[in-house]
Amino acid sequence: MEVRQIFAHEIESAFPVVAELRPHLDLEEFVDSVRRQSEVGYELWGAFEGRTILGVIGFRSTQNLSRGAHLFVDDLVVSSTALMRGIGRALMACAEREARRHGFAGVYLDSRATALEFYAKLGYAPHAATLVFKKL
Repeated sequence: MEVRQIFAHEIESAFPVVAELRPHLDLEEFVDSVRRQSEVGYELWGAFEGRTILGVIGFRSTQNLSRGAHLFVDDLVVSSTALMRGIGRALMACAEREARRHGFAGVYLDSRATALEFYAKLGYAPHAATLVFKKL
């Protein structure tokens, strides 16, 4: 397995895996969104076995007053056909390497309750913040 950045000409090939996490997106919305987000620092990385993408992580470098400069993981998904093979762990290790490379002190993400145990095994702890959301 090789973990590497997914380049612009490969974005479409990541869609089937990402659609498992984001089923509300169609291919065109996905490609457009990744391209727009990439303009402001979003990076899409994949876990490849040959030319097959088994998992995808999307993250961005950001900074705010509460956390300082940090890496934020927006998306992490492993194909349902490739679960329990260490792919999620490898993708998170990639994000951590990129954060260190940029000199960041932390990696942050939002998580579904069902994934908290996975992140805890990697050393992540719940943050004190509570998210509040209003759909407009």
